[in-house]
Amino acid sequence: MLSALRRKVTIGGSSASVLGKSLQAIRPGVSTSRVSANAGKEILLLQPRGIDHVRNFSHLILPGCSVGLTKTRDVISSIPSETILQKSRRAFSSEDGDLVDAVVPFMGESISDGTLATFLKKPGDLVAADEPIAQIETDKVTIDVVSPQAGVLQEYVAKEGDTVEPGTKIAIISKSAEGVAPAEKKSEKAATKPSPPAETVEEKPKAKAEASPAVEKPKPPSTPPPKRTATEPVLPPKERERRVPMTRLRKRVATRLKDSQNTFAMLTTFNEVDMTNLMKLRSDYKDAFVEKHGVKLGFMSGFVKAAVSALQHQPIVNAVIDGDDIIYRDYIDISIAVGTPKGLVVPVVRDADKMNFAEIEKTINGLAKKATEGTISIDEMAGGSFTISNGGVYGSLLSTPIINPPQSAILGMHSIVSRPMVVGGNVVPRPMMYIALTYDHRLIDGREAVFFLRRIKDVVEDPRRLLLDV
Repeated sequence: MLSALRRKVTIGGSSASVLGKSLQAIRPGVSTSRVSANAGKEILLLQPRGIDHVRNFSHLILPGCSVGLTKTRDVISSIPSETILQKSRRAFSSEDGDLVDAVVPFMGESISDGTLATFLKKPGDLVAADEPIAQIETDKVTIDVVSPQAGVLQEYVAKEGDTVEPGTKIAIISKSAEGVAPAEKKSEKAATKPSPPAETVEEKPKAKAEASPAVEKPKPPSTPPPKRTATEPVLPPKERERRVPMTRLRKRVATRLKDSQNTFAMLTTFNEVDMTNLMKLRSDYKDAFVEKHGVKLGFMSGFVKAAVSALQHQPIVNAVIDGDDIIYRDYIDISIAVGTPKGLVVPVVRDADKMNFAEIEKTINGLAKKATEGTISIDEMAGGSFTISNGGVYGSLLSTPIINPPQSAILGMHSIVSRPMVVGGNVVPRPMMYIALTYDHRLIDGREAVFFLRRIKDVVEDPRRLLLDV
């Protein structure tokens, strides 16, 4: 009977009522009204329009029945093959092959995340392979996020100010211009969308204006504002203030300096240096130095060599406390504090004790340039056993520098000022510089600190000591 019923339905010769009575005879539990009400609708869907309609029909006629659907297969086979192929193509087609993700690169072992500082490109801009499209600001350096492929920047999936980790997707790059077409069409539709008629906009204020006379009430007399007392401070208006979030680099510097203040027992000792001989040495050989080495002879190389000599004479200044132990370092890596527009960074001149004046000058110039441009790497700032900070380039006369953790001391250089000095019983003008050594008094005693600073003074005032090692 089921085969006959299917045959009738397939050829369209049975009515909804016959279908309902037949099903009621087969399965009394099926409601005739429900079947007859829906059967007409489903039978109309037996045209070869897709597999889903056939599936709906088979479930309606035989709900819960496991009888084979041989005739149903016949109906499916009668559907044009082009229709089935078109539906299958639509289901499995993908445009993802044109899109590439731009992700946050590895930022260093000691850096787990960063802040998405700024976008260098806009959606719709053409980008080349390995071209920077955004900048990630970390606690130490600024890192570029580059485009993995040449193409068009389709969209950003992160916002400025978001905290991102290595591997986080921030943008989508389309290898061709097709990737941005949907966004452009959307914006065009939004631009061409007609605005609501002006009449409806004007009616609302008019209705309010008509109703206002009935609602109006006499205003109570306003009380005069209280007079300010003489002791009450007058605060400036908020319009004259700006609130800007701290950068990651600035927050990191603040944290490290506060930790240094809380950890070390800092003490500063001072001395002054007569710069006459070092300035004369520079003046006599600056042209020949540039001609041979391609870099200018500055004062930093002289002070680095003087610091190396002082650290070799007082190795405790190059040491550091680790728990209950003292770690003596058999290498000398000099950190040079460099001020940049984004904050203070401290690149390291490694193995400074093995370098000559020219090598030190080249290394310092290269690191300072990278720091200013924001291209310096984490490795170039890691480590360091002693720090030199030159506040004299900004005109500082005297200061007490703060130790750069986990080091134990820092040397502060200052501006050169001509002052009257007594030389050989006569008062003569001399170019003088104050120098300061801030040290961790838990590890370094005053005696070692004074001897260290005295050695720097002796070497800078008479550079020939470096040649004779005296």
